[in-house]
Amino acid sequence: MDAAERYVVDEKGHKVAVILPMEEYEKLQEDLHDLAVVAERRDETTYSLDELKKRQKV
Repeated sequence: MDAAERYVVDEKGHKVAVILPMEEYEKLQEDLHDLAVVAERRDETTYSLDELKKRQKV
């Protein structure tokens, strides 16, 4: 992460939150969504490229 990060601290000075630029936050949200899709689909059957090409020809 870059130097633009800012932290919210509690009264003891412990970091409790981070403030990110919107662009970075949106990228992180997109990455989380992509990971969720991968997790949902991990049990699906996989096919080789050759198998997929054969299926398209049918």
